[in-house]
Amino acid sequence: MSILIKEVELNGVATDIYIENKYIKQIGTNLPVTADIVIDGRRKAVIPGFVNTHGHAAMTLFRGFGDDMPLMPWLEEKIWPNEAKLTKEDVYWGAKLACLEMIKSGTTTFFDMYHKFHATAEAVEEMGIRANISSACFDQFKPELTEKSKQTIQKIYNEMDRYSKRIHFSIGPHAIYTVSGELLQWADAFAREHNVLIQLHLAETEGEVENSVKNFGLTPVRYLYKLGVLSPRLLISHGIYVDDDEIRMLADHEVKVAHNPASNMKLASGMHFKFQEMREAGILIGLGTDGCSSSNNLDMIEAMKLASLLGKVWRKDPEAVTADEIFQSATANGAAIANLKAGKIAEGYLADLSLIDLNMPAFTPNFNFISNLVYAANGNCIDTVICDGKVLMRDRKVPGEDEIMERAAQIAYNLIKR
Repeated sequence: MSILIKEVELNGVATDIYIENKYIKQIGTNLPVTADIVIDGRRKAVIPGFVNTHGHAAMTLFRGFGDDMPLMPWLEEKIWPNEAKLTKEDVYWGAKLACLEMIKSGTTTFFDMYHKFHATAEAVEEMGIRANISSACFDQFKPELTEKSKQTIQKIYNEMDRYSKRIHFSIGPHAIYTVSGELLQWADAFAREHNVLIQLHLAETEGEVENSVKNFGLTPVRYLYKLGVLSPRLLISHGIYVDDDEIRMLADHEVKVAHNPASNMKLASGMHFKFQEMREAGILIGLGTDGCSSSNNLDMIEAMKLASLLGKVWRKDPEAVTADEIFQSATANGAAIANLKAGKIAEGYLADLSLIDLNMPAFTPNFNFISNLVYAANGNCIDTVICDGKVLMRDRKVPGEDEIMERAAQIAYNLIKR
């Protein structure tokens, strides 16, 4: 399969991009090539596909359910009791809806931590985007659940050959307050042996930090350091409550961080995410939306704007977290965390791209394209999405989108009734 995008704006210049199989083969002006698919790129700009580094895809089913509540009551009263009722079909349609929403807003890769791994993986396989999927595990410090979690992780890992290379496996211990130190250490050893990532919620709320000190005698990052599980294979989500020494620990061990501004603000978990300090320490920071139950959408363009504005306002510094920096987090940094040769428009890179419709008010005038994208636009500016060298959306239409929305809505209503 080959694709030729003609006269698309790249760094302000009308350019042709030729895609062969899953890679960008040639970039230039008036390329003398023929292709199976030709896309008119005039009045459009091309960007790398976004990488959403933290979320819970099937929680699209809980969008608008249990809003305006603190984190722990929200989890304990609204989310966990209803998640206990989820079937594989529920998760499958919730994940398909998430994939649809992400495609329509320009995301080509996402990280996921949720239940019923294979339901999400099957949805991703069918929708054509990439995902790094983990099965959320909770052992609640009970030895029998620890052993069960180990068996589940091993079983799912052994079943990965049924999926294409777009789908990657990771381990998903939920948090230090729901997962024992023994399971965290086992997960670290497993991740090292099999070269996979670990996704973990960490230092999300003041209460989590207080309980960590109370129960373990240490703050969350120091607790992980004591356990010996800080590593380049660890991706922590949130990471709001960390001090300078903890940032150094994370940097020294090459731990990655996913910043989730929307859910941090909506759940009032905290706003002082230390983007500048982490970046200066050399920490790779990705951007995430979190799940739809706590951020309400999966729009990475909106997430970029929130992250930049939030980073400025608490510092009272308009130069903090610039549009260019947060765009880098949403694209190249995310691709690096996912260990993908993507996140950049260059020959030899994966053809994971989005075309932006410039014929709209948000890009008029267009003094600074990245600035307009981050501060003025939203996901509705995405016209075309290509992932792995295949067109997933063209002229803002994704095949089968009406059925996905209809089925997912019905699934959600039935779930809450149960």
